[in-house]
Amino acid sequence: MNYSKQEVMQYVREEDVKFIRLSFCDVFGRQKNISIMPQELPRAFDYGIAFDASSVAGFGDETRSDLLLRPEPGTLALLPWRPEHGRVVRMFADIVRPDGQPFEQDTRRILKKAVEDAEKSGLQFFFGAEQEFYLFTTDEAGRSTQIPYDEAGYMDMAPEDKGENIRREICLTLEQMGICPESSHHEEGPGQNEIDFRYSDALTAADQAMTFRTVAKTIAHRNGLAADFSPKPLNDQPGNGFHINISVKARDGSDQMSSMIAGILEHIREMTLFLNPAENSYRRLGKCKAPEYISWSSQNRSQLIRIPAAEGEYRRAELRSPDPWANPYLAFALIIRAGLDGIKDHRPLMSPVNENLYQADSSRLYSLGLQRLPADLEQAREAAGSAFISDHIPSAIREAYCCR
Repeated sequence: MNYSKQEVMQYVREEDVKFIRLSFCDVFGRQKNISIMPQELPRAFDYGIAFDASSVAGFGDETRSDLLLRPEPGTLALLPWRPEHGRVVRMFADIVRPDGQPFEQDTRRILKKAVEDAEKSGLQFFFGAEQEFYLFTTDEAGRSTQIPYDEAGYMDMAPEDKGENIRREICLTLEQMGICPESSHHEEGPGQNEIDFRYSDALTAADQAMTFRTVAKTIAHRNGLAADFSPKPLNDQPGNGFHINISVKARDGSDQMSSMIAGILEHIREMTLFLNPAENSYRRLGKCKAPEYISWSSQNRSQLIRIPAAEGEYRRAELRSPDPWANPYLAFALIIRAGLDGIKDHRPLMSPVNENLYQADSSRLYSLGLQRLPADLEQAREAAGSAFISDHIPSAIREAYCCR
């Protein structure tokens, strides 16, 4: 429900809410929050709640450390795992400077600006996220053992699939928060799971991706397990992907899918640092259905972008290179910017590669003449030094990613 400020304050009074979490993330997409009491809510809406930005990764040093969080009432959600009496709710917050100006490193604001610019061009982008994660057992101190919770495989069922009840609890919790997952299943790796979400507008989809990670980790912890979203938790098993489904709708009714895909392919090397932000990310690419080459095809899971078998409103492009350590706000913003470039320039789409790149030998791959994604973090950092990235990512964020 899209609450107003007044409706939020009424909800807090009537539903015995005792704590309000104002949520945001650092430039790397790590979730942060501060809790306030109900009596502080009017101040939060009107003026913001101050915090020390110098302690948040990528937000700067001690010289200008005061920033404010202003909650966005339309993002109100109850946290179902907290007590019934003395309830806890969460709202995502905008980050502003003391003079009220938007904070440049607020990645949620960066996505909002990309959405606004797309709408000015008569375009609306939609996103659907598919995130994979491992469930590991924990030791007596609650730390992950890196021992998979089960030995099941792709789409196996209980009793081999021990994660079935965990996924069910995650989905039901999300539903209580107003988020409806589309499907869930066991993935290829032992203890590996996937939950998918139906497409929505860019900001909602990014908020849902952030919420999902928090809920999955919380539910896993309540069950004595650890949910691991890292790109390559186990060296000899499939990595975790963050497959991003993208579609675009033009106000004039024109079909801009091909140009959008062409724009993404054109800029994907430059964007990779923000889609695959850790050294561990590059141990996943090129293995177990994770792409290595810049190519596209219909239905083909060996490609960077595939066009799933779907028609009408479900027609979309699936970008398969990102991993769950990506900040979804930055990822979606860059995808929109790349798509806009392709559409503005009427960029033609390269020919599809209709073969299995995982099985092609070196001579065949050479003859195709395909560009590769960056092979490691250093190559990704070099590729990110482009005019496209400089135009759309603030220098402080670029420096944080290149120097972490």
